[in-house]
Amino acid sequence: MNAAAPATPVIDTHVILRNGDKVLLSQRGGPYGYGRWHAPSGKLDAGEPVSVGAARELREETGIEVDPAHLRLVHVVHHKQSPAVERIGLFFEATEWDGEPVNREPEKCLDLRWWTVHELPEDIIEYPAAGLYGYLKGAEALTEHGWS
Repeated sequence: MNAAAPATPVIDTHVILRNGDKVLLSQRGGPYGYGRWHAPSGKLDAGEPVSVGAARELREETGIEVDPAHLRLVHVVHHKQSPAVERIGLFFEATEWDGEPVNREPEKCLDLRWWTVHELPEDIIEYPAAGLYGYLKGAEALTEHGWS
């Protein structure tokens, strides 16, 4: 009997920047999800602690500075992107930060906008939506998305 190969998921960090009842979302300008919304996010670099990677991605995309120690892990999504690719998305909440959001990656981002949690856009990309809604609904800590 052959043992299954170990999983090699991509690890993504997502930051839900929360200001009262509002969250900051970015509108994709790249080929994946063009024109659709998601939280600031990106891939974890090798050798990087997840909270540091989340703070780095937030800074690179929005200019917002957050202390990694002030990020709170609020949801995890295990996402099957394709038969060959799976991802683990770690969703962090940030309620303390320095700076005002600015689009620092205009080649990848069309817009940054605050949305009330009661009137979020309908066109949030499914994978990050699973984490955002899991967090907002206080659901179980884990969502498995895209698995049959």
